[in-house]
Amino acid sequence: MNINVHKNDLIAAAVIGEVVAWLVIATNANLQIPIPYFNIAIPIVFPALSAFGMYIAEWLSAKWAVLTQLAKFALVGALNTFIDLGLLNLLIFASAIAAGKVFLGFKAIAFTAAVINSYFWNKFWTFKAGDTHAMAGSNVPEHEHHGKEFFQFLVVSIIGLLINVAVAGFVVNVLGPQGGLRVEVWANVGAIIATFAALVWNFLGYKFIVFKR
Repeated sequence: MNINVHKNDLIAAAVIGEVVAWLVIATNANLQIPIPYFNIAIPIVFPALSAFGMYIAEWLSAKWAVLTQLAKFALVGALNTFIDLGLLNLLIFASAIAAGKVFLGFKAIAFTAAVINSYFWNKFWTFKAGDTHAMAGSNVPEHEHHGKEFFQFLVVSIIGLLINVAVAGFVVNVLGPQGGLRVEVWANVGAIIATFAALVWNFLGYKFIVFKR
């Protein structure tokens, strides 16, 4: 098996892991879950695991080419998730509101910020679609092509937003806290479940609609 590992991808993966680590620390500042040496360990562990996971994916991509793309999407998804959770917890911490209609508004704001981050990482890193106009070989003017691409991205992302908010609303407001969890913790459980539901849709939409080659 030929090993085809790109140094820049490993660096990007490590950077994502480090940013995620600090977003997790910020999120836990609101949740206040006591974990020994948590703040010391994860800024070291997360980037190391991210780079190692990227290395394994690129090593295995000699046999399954899609693995590199899936690994990148997963890392970007993790970053988006904790941008989402970090902002959500900041809004909850600032307002002391963790349920109801206001929570849905907070979730929409946090998810929108994550989507903007997702566009740039997925366009230029995951799907390497920095110049989709040239790749398309179309006679359509470049500005019209990129306008169409951005519109498609918005449509896919808005559907993802609706999926995300709907699932989060169902888990938080309909099911309600389970297992004796505090409402703040349950809000994050709902947010995580919703994020995974939206990620499935987003990957398929970005790959086969927005950034298709």
